[in-house]
Amino acid sequence: MKIQTTLPPEWEQFNSFLLVSKPRLAKTLVYWCVGIFSALFLATFLPWTQNIRSAGAVTTLQPQDRPQTVHSTIAGRIEEWRVQEGQRVKKGDTLVVLSEVKEKYFDPQLLPRLGEQVQAKEGSLEANQAKATALQNQITALQEGLQLSLQKARNKVQQARLKIQSDSADLVAMQTEFEVAKAQFERQEVLYQQGLKSLTELESRRLKFREVQAKLLSTQNKVNISRNELLNARIELNSLQAEYQDKISKARSDLNSALAYIAETKGEISKMQNEVANTQIRNSFYQITAPQDGYVVRALKAGLGETLKEGEAVCSIMPSDPQLAVELYVNPIDMPLLEVGRQVRLQFEGWPALVFSGWPNVGFGTFGGEVAVIDNVDSQGKYRILVVPDPKAEPWPEAIRVGSGAYGWAMLNDVPIWYELWRQLNAFPPDYVGSGTGGAKEAKKDSAEKSDK
Repeated sequence: MKIQTTLPPEWEQFNSFLLVSKPRLAKTLVYWCVGIFSALFLATFLPWTQNIRSAGAVTTLQPQDRPQTVHSTIAGRIEEWRVQEGQRVKKGDTLVVLSEVKEKYFDPQLLPRLGEQVQAKEGSLEANQAKATALQNQITALQEGLQLSLQKARNKVQQARLKIQSDSADLVAMQTEFEVAKAQFERQEVLYQQGLKSLTELESRRLKFREVQAKLLSTQNKVNISRNELLNARIELNSLQAEYQDKISKARSDLNSALAYIAETKGEISKMQNEVANTQIRNSFYQITAPQDGYVVRALKAGLGETLKEGEAVCSIMPSDPQLAVELYVNPIDMPLLEVGRQVRLQFEGWPALVFSGWPNVGFGTFGGEVAVIDNVDSQGKYRILVVPDPKAEPWPEAIRVGSGAYGWAMLNDVPIWYELWRQLNAFPPDYVGSGTGGAKEAKKDSAEKSDK
């Protein structure tokens, strides 16, 4: 290789000068090195966006939008499949048709027969209600009859008392008349002995005396009879009340029995109506329907005639048009730097992208998002956050599916590159005090004070 020199023409005749001259390539290399290092030095003053890197997967924001498993509410046998895997279904579409496996529900006329039993019980209830009404009327009539009979018996007692008073007055009068007749007979007898009265007159006075004596005895008997009648009236009054009380008590006992049977019948009717309702609802479970619009992802039970248990899974459905989100897992040290609404850049697996984490506007293939949910409890040493699409950025690609991987960068402050390099070398956390380079200087000052301590 011939080396070009810048020697004067008169020196070119000497070979020694040619050997000690400086080549132009070295000088050019020096210029390039100085320029490159100057450019790198100036580049350290360019802004750099701090970020928190994390990995996760695509999910949905709402729980009802996530893949779900459809279960069989009742035990049954698979009779027919109405769908196939990958098919789109609407809410209420029949997925599987089941048949009954419990002998209690084998009867095809079970519902009509249960309805007949309910009607029979209702008829029995109406009859017992009529019986209870009749017993209540009977009790009312007995109570009214008791009052009337008691009043009648009291009247008899009062009449007996008045009769006793009347007979007692007659007895007093007869006793007086007897005393008078006795005195007259005694005087008549004295006069007869003295010869002043005849025997005929004496016998006549004796006869009259005997008549008065007989009347007195009759009056005494009447008084005794009246007293006995009063006693009988009182006994009848007491026995009447006991008799009616016995009848009323018996009627009330029958009424309580009827009311107890009515209550028991109502309970049986309610139980049978509950069984009818349960049977009607069970009939609707013979067809397993889609709980919402979506796609049949996988059939967990295959074939016909296979038996299902209560609550056993039949197939899984992915809801259509879910509200997508990305779940990212962040280290606990980075949690104080995040908040709801924080901007996040996302890269989806299978989607070409060129990422410059510190310059989010330079790369391509990443999509914007913002933090919507931050868990309050860690999961295996990390905290989960949910990121939803940023309404101000371009929409996420339609090709992404729930479960695909994703990477995220939560954007923090803009700091100079030299500060970011210095922070990384000192293993300091990202800067989150203020904004711009002023915040970087404050963070640098705080970090320096921490390192001095």
